[in-house]
Amino acid sequence: MARSEARVRTDRPHRYAKQLASHLGRRSRTSWDEEKGEGGIVFQNGTGTLTATDGALLLTIDTDAGNLDLLEDVVGRHLVRFGTKDELVVEWHRDTGEPGSVQRKPEEDPA
Repeated sequence: MARSEARVRTDRPHRYAKQLASHLGRRSRTSWDEEKGEGGIVFQNGTGTLTATDGALLLTIDTDAGNLDLLEDVVGRHLVRFGTKDELVVEWHRDTGEPGSVQRKPEEDPA
């Protein structure tokens, strides 16, 4: 198993975690405990956790190494889309020491 983690700075970690769990729950099994500020995601090929802390949303993914790119992208892309106004950035760090992917709001075309 391989692990990837991200710490996403936001003033609204509970809101984004709840929204992410609800949205991903359409295709995966998810949970969110508002009182504890914790949730989980069970994907077909891995698991994830959501933890709301003061000023940040902590994300983890555990899966086979070959699926890290996919699951980082799925979780990060959706979160960035929900937080477009807040310009959230999701930067993943893998337990192997290699860099993970980064999801952020796309640059607007100046044309």
